[in-house]
Amino acid sequence: MENRTREVIFKITYPNGKIYIGQDVTDSISYFGSASSDLIAKDFTKEQRESFAITKEIIWSNLHDPDTSTNHKEVELILEFKSNDPSIGYNRRPKFKK
Repeated sequence: MENRTREVIFKITYPNGKIYIGQDVTDSISYFGSASSDLIAKDFTKEQRESFAITKEIIWSNLHDPDTSTNHKEVELILEFKSNDPSIGYNRRPKFKK
């Protein structure tokens, strides 16, 4: 059996309820995506940033299907969760259309 790393797509939930959908092709426990720090910081006061907890949830994983595109699935889930809508989440691609 081929030794392959599990590819995952995760949902980060911030204290304000907004979300970020990201992918990790190495399934690292410490990777939290590449959401814009400046964008997130605008939603929290300095005091709120003193103690800050987020939740990371694996919402999709792929170990056995090399024909499934993780990039395609990530976009599909961003649209499904509407995390590219600035009122819901921090994803900026694909661009949100009202």
